[in-house]
Amino acid sequence: MIAVPSSIEAVLDLLAREHYVADRGFATVLFLALKMGRPLFLEGEAGVGKTEIAKVLAKGLGRKLIRLQCYEGLDAASALYEWNYAGQMMAIRLGEAAGEHDRAKLAGDVFSEKYLVKRPLLQALEPDAAGPPVLLIDELDRTDEAFEAFLLEILSDFQATIPELGTIKAPAPPIVIITSNRTREVHDALKRRCLYHWVDYPDATRELAILREKAPKTPAKLSKQIIAYVQAIRKEDLFKVPGVAETLDWATALVELDAVALDPTLVSDTLGVLLKYQDDILKMQGSRAKELLDEIKAGA
Repeated sequence: MIAVPSSIEAVLDLLAREHYVADRGFATVLFLALKMGRPLFLEGEAGVGKTEIAKVLAKGLGRKLIRLQCYEGLDAASALYEWNYAGQMMAIRLGEAAGEHDRAKLAGDVFSEKYLVKRPLLQALEPDAAGPPVLLIDELDRTDEAFEAFLLEILSDFQATIPELGTIKAPAPPIVIITSNRTREVHDALKRRCLYHWVDYPDATRELAILREKAPKTPAKLSKQIIAYVQAIRKEDLFKVPGVAETLDWATALVELDAVALDPTLVSDTLGVLLKYQDDILKMQGSRAKELLDEIKAGA
């Protein structure tokens, strides 16, 4: 079993080995979450690398990654457990056909672990030879307050209660990463159980380092122009500015087009990779694309 990093520098080293470019502030809060055994609540705009950190941790520590993708209407049956009702009914009918009429015995048989369908939260409470798993609760803001309240027992005591079986407690707490795109506010009761970090858009230096790590085939001159353009476009009045994920997609697309430098036509033709709303694309096409490029070249 790979031990968790014993210092902030060791966290930075682990992230670097997995090609995740992080600043010291983020490495510090991640180190504290690992050492204190507390969930880490990551909030920020979509596409800034919140989900990726759980994948990096799981790979770097050799742990199982268990992902709970949140959505509107998510409930305990989908997140924690449910019973295999078809299997239970079959077992009851077979028991009755065999002459078994003891209802208590039949109930004990069908409400056993054999018929328990374990969902992500329950899976995260199970022991693992490689060490406690990494539990990713992704986009929690998509759920409702009732589901947040349901999570409190698990995040406080790392245990869950199944009426037919009793309380199941993790032998060691999983590493919990919770993400939110802040489409709504998450309740303070849940935040109090976590360490918190706001994941912002990176500055130009760090975004260039990310681009070099994730898209190394991008020519050096083009890489600098991409970052300068993305940094500039984030200052525009857009419905949704591009995240790091869109920057990497754009760089990959430009490499596929054998581009070596940006020009207005190339930018206008590929804005659909960088921007995801038609109004934003129309605003940034044509003359505005050229103006931004001219500003970037003038400031280079």
